Amino acid sequence: MTSYSLKDAERDLQAILDRAPSGAVTGTWEATTMQAGHSSSTGSYLDAKGDIVDQPPGHPMRDIGDIVEKLEKGSGEKFNTVRVTWTRAMLPFMKGKVTVEIRFDARIVPRGPDDPSYEAAAKARRTYWESRGEVAPDFAAERDQANVYKQTKWFNPHRRVLHIRGGGQDMLATDGLSTPWAGIAEEENGVECEVVLVFAEGVLDAEAISRWADLMIGVGDLVADGHRVARDVAKNGAIIFCRTGDSYMPLSRIILSRTDQTIPGLPFGSVPLIRATAVTEEDIAGRDPDEDWGATAAKAALAKRGIPV
Repeated sequence: MTSYSLKDAERDLQAILDRAPSGAVTGTWEATTMQAGHSSSTGSYLDAKGDIVDQPPGHPMRDIGDIVEKLEKGSGEKFNTVRVTWTRAMLPFMKGKVTVEIRFDARIVPRGPDDPSYEAAAKARRTYWESRGEVAPDFAAERDQANVYKQTKWFNPHRRVLHIRGGGQDMLATDGLSTPWAGIAEEENGVECEVVLVFAEGVLDAEAISRWADLMIGVGDLVADGHRVARDVAKNGAIIFCRTGDSYMPLSRIILSRTDQTIPGLPFGSVPLIRATAVTEEDIAGRDPDEDWGATAAKAALAKRGIPV
């Protein structure tokens, strides 16, 4: 492509930004280049008091986005952030002042498809579960349809369920909700939790283990989509979370509850282990429809089973 410099960008934006709404005296915008399929832009015109001035939809964000693309292709510089400032001219018929600055900010570089944090998280979880019992060599369930950025429905490469046997229990645990998300830069362990469904050892045969593991994939999908589920469980103690399906009757509902267990050693600290419990409609009969998450009924159902919250 033909060379496109910062001076070219300032010239082109000057004509665009001078079409400012009435009352605007300055403006500042920041935009990022396309990274892992996403870009962002923020900013606005400001009046003399520093308050935001209303502007037409898309103006000037679309134009700034176009300029960022031209700079990417023609500037010859490595950058991922663009800052644009505008100041209204002091006199009528004069041109406003525009500056365009570019920089490379390593802090916002998204994790790529081969980032080592993904397998570091998987190793930390495996170490934790091996301390609790015997981990089956194969995943009880796995759904690894990832896009080019290694994002599954759990927003990272791992969307699977482990089978652990120990302490007189068969446990089916999500394995991936706490893997850092692919394609973003934030230092977070995914949705900051994992979920385990517990049965007495020997209650489930191989077919039942496979069926309940499939359900746990679905539970994980809902937790990943909800994002703040771990916070709600911590706040309420227990919540009526979702339905199961015809194949699991009469156990029609899943309750999520807090435990005193955490999984340590993940890339960005520890995460809580949330317990999933399958219950019947009778177990939660009389729940208050106006109460968030049916927390009181959920805790009462768990208390009958001797499950602490």
